[in-house]
This record gives sequence, C-alpha cells and structure tokens, in this order.
Amino acid sequence: MAKAIRDAYGEALAAYGAQDPRVVVLDADVSCSTKSAVFGAVCPERFFNVGIAEANMTAMAAGFAAAGKIPFVNTFAVFLTSMGLAPARLYGSYAGLPIKLAGAYGGLSDALDGPSHHSLEDVAVMRTLPNFKVFVASDEVQAAWLVKNAIEDAAPMYLRLSRDVFPRIYSQDESFREGEGKILRDGADASVLACGLMVSNALRAAEELAKEGISLRVVDLFSVKPLDEELVVRCARETGAIITAEEHGLYGGLGGAVCEVLCREAVCVPMGAVAIRDTHAECGSYQRLQKEYSLDADGIARVVRDTLRKKR
Repeated sequence: MAKAIRDAYGEALAAYGAQDPRVVVLDADVSCSTKSAVFGAVCPERFFNVGIAEANMTAMAAGFAAAGKIPFVNTFAVFLTSMGLAPARLYGSYAGLPIKLAGAYGGLSDALDGPSHHSLEDVAVMRTLPNFKVFVASDEVQAAWLVKNAIEDAAPMYLRLSRDVFPRIYSQDESFREGEGKILRDGADASVLACGLMVSNALRAAEELAKEGISLRVVDLFSVKPLDEELVVRCARETGAIITAEEHGLYGGLGGAVCEVLCREAVCVPMGAVAIRDTHAECGSYQRLQKEYSLDADGIARVVRDTLRKKR
C-alpha cells in the first residue's frame, strides 16, 4: 500500500533527524498536517512550533543555521514561498545558510481548501533564487531520500511535498542523485519530462498511448534545480518531441527550465506543456481537480497527441 508523501516525509525526518543532533525542526502551527510532529515526538528538545509566523520562522531557521544546525522549516508550500520568501532570499540565497524549506501540500493537494491554499507558483519562485536547490517528490521512497539528502548537502534547499498518496514508482533500494533524472519508461516518438504527481500520471498515459502505437518515453526530473540538462537535450534529440508535465502553473516551473535549456543549446523540436494555465484552481476533490485542469493521464495523452501532430 502506497504511503502519503507527507507521512513518508515525517517518518524520514524523524528517522534521519534523530541520528544527527544538528537537525532542528520548525513548524508554523500545522505540524499535524505537515507531519513534522512525528519528529517532534521523537526529539522534542529540537522541535519548535513558532505559531502562524512564517517569515519569523524562516528567519529563526537562519539563526539556527548560522550556529551550525540544519533547520527544516515546515508549513504549507503556498505560505512558505510567499510569507517566508524574504528571509529565505536574504539568509538562504544571499548568505548561503543551509536552510531546508519543506513545502507541504504542494500543487493542488490541499484540494478542498481552494485557491488560497493551492501552491501553483512555488517552484518558479524558488527556482529563481541563486544558490537554492529545488526538488519535487514523485513518490514516498524519493520523499524519504530528499530528507536524507537535505541533511547531507549544505546548500539551501526547497523540497516540494504533497498531502496525498502518490503511486509508488521506486523500490526501497533505489538510488538518486542531485541533477540526475530518471528514465522510467523508454520510448521513441516523444518524451514526457515530469515531476511530482505527474510522473505516475505520465506512466499511465504512456500505457494508454501504447495501445495506439505511440511509443512514449517518461522521465522523472525530480531535481528541478540543478536540472539534468544533458538528459533533457538527449531526450529531445532522440525522440524529436518534448512534453513537460507538472502540477504547477505554466510559467516559470519545470516547463520553463526545460525550454531554457533547449533554447540555449539550439535544439528545436515540437514542445507541449501540461500545466495549470494562468488561473487559480477551484475547490474540489484532488482527483476532480486533476481532471478539470487536464493534469490526469487523459490530459497528458491529449497534449502528447497534439505535439506529435506538429512533429509529423
């Protein structure tokens, strides 16, 4: 049975954090939702509930980092990358302190709370900050690795997490590396470059398209920054068409990062994008919202077909 991304994160934070006394965890009064409370139960002396004060919390994390600690900062992604942005920019990006921002309930996963709680611009915002690394968890195994990697890597970092259960993609012994994507399914006609929930949705789309004779490569680009630029270029040249898929707004996220690489390397192929198109999403169940905004397997398949028509 697959585990919710937030549960995998909380368990990994407790397991890895308990082993390293430098790890401290801060939360903005939502620790039962972010699951940072799991760490708090194991290491109460290193857990700090600062209340609903996201900017202060991020600044406090900078103080901990300056004192040699590894602070994990927890709240909903939309608030962490807005109210928490100024101190993240100053102390993480500019000063280079190893602040680890864990954005819970990324994308549309806080589905029923609606547009005030949806996070559709967080990857774009954090990707623009110098020195910050940006990762998007695609399943529970990867979410746990992101915690371990954040402890081991002294860079400031943004981890985009989710409230929900994603289908398991990886085995427990899978290895990951920063800046290195994963080809999960090979194909010759087009490549879907995806992150987060959209990886499993893309794999389902590939299965359906195979029945139509379309051979689709599916790549997990969980490391949005640093990006696996070599793999992006190789997929474009080998399959001749690129589709990016992300649970995020159209502008500035994974799709923007991929376009930047292909433009810079002068690789010209038909491209399509699966993303939220310049709007705030409605309230509704997570599954309904995915369908409504064409983020599900059917939506990906439609964009693949449209992109292949340009190729032909």
